[in-house]
Amino acid sequence: MQQQQQQQLPEGLDECVRAFATADFTAVAQRFSHAGFDVSQPADGVLTIHSDSGHQRPAVLVSAGVHGDETGPIEIMAYLLDALSREPQALKVDLMLCVGNIGAIRAGKRFIDADLNRMFRTERGTLAGTAEAARADEMIAVTDDFFVNAGPQRWHLDLHTAIRPSHYPAFAIVPELIEDKARTRLISWLGQAGVGAVIMNPKSVGTYSYYSAEHHGAAGTTVELGRVGTLGQNNLEQFDDASKALDALLRGKAAPGDVRQPNVYSTARQVIKLSDAFTMAFGRDTWNFTPLKQGEEIARDGDTVYRVEHPEELVVFPNPDVRIGLRAALMVVRVS
Repeated sequence: MQQQQQQQLPEGLDECVRAFATADFTAVAQRFSHAGFDVSQPADGVLTIHSDSGHQRPAVLVSAGVHGDETGPIEIMAYLLDALSREPQALKVDLMLCVGNIGAIRAGKRFIDADLNRMFRTERGTLAGTAEAARADEMIAVTDDFFVNAGPQRWHLDLHTAIRPSHYPAFAIVPELIEDKARTRLISWLGQAGVGAVIMNPKSVGTYSYYSAEHHGAAGTTVELGRVGTLGQNNLEQFDDASKALDALLRGKAAPGDVRQPNVYSTARQVIKLSDAFTMAFGRDTWNFTPLKQGEEIARDGDTVYRVEHPEELVVFPNPDVRIGLRAALMVVRVS
């Protein structure tokens, strides 16, 4: 179903960006293959590159385009991959690249039938027959294959951009279940990538990065890098720190610049939409990390009223338009 969507990409895109957005890895795959790497494309939109050096290298999965309208990470990864493929021996990790919702990217939409980043779980209910459910199955299979023989150092960086403004232009969601040493290394890298806040997540809501962390012990994270933009028209300066940190990680180097530790938040609760009666107590233009005081109303859903329970909680991802049963907002409290 992914390949059936009509391509509607803007004119005038740089060739490497167009190739990445359309999941065409032909040119870069040939360059790495000619340099002696084991290269494969196990599914549409997926490229794996392994060294045959005999030395176990870090295994790094980078995904972009899980939401089809989040185009900034597609551009930065397109340029990074193109540059690396022209000096392939600089790659110091085993790498898997995944372009997530190819059909939605080609159609210029966030998704085709439903949110792909809620499909990485066994229970999908009425969404089991959607295009995104089928795509998630493909992504799960290739992710399992990539990590099955990987060494102890495993990463999954799932790159996104946010729909709404945020008091932290770049922030990340990190599963609590990640092993302590790997989590510390990940959070340090996120600081180098310009991420100002990290939310520790105790429970999966079906995201891709949580799947990798839960099932493969990867240091997985969903990274929100700035705002949604039109492919080919993103201001890439807003991704400069992230691009440099990604490039350094793939080249096995320390990221340039000072180490900046993000502020860390814990999850107070997930606000779940229970029915079509769900309403939020604030407007749709509310910024991510907007603070609310104890006792203030967050949302109501019939007889259920959500209120702030801590002295201060901040709201992230407020979206009353999600499907029933999904998270409509995340409430967080600062811990460090």
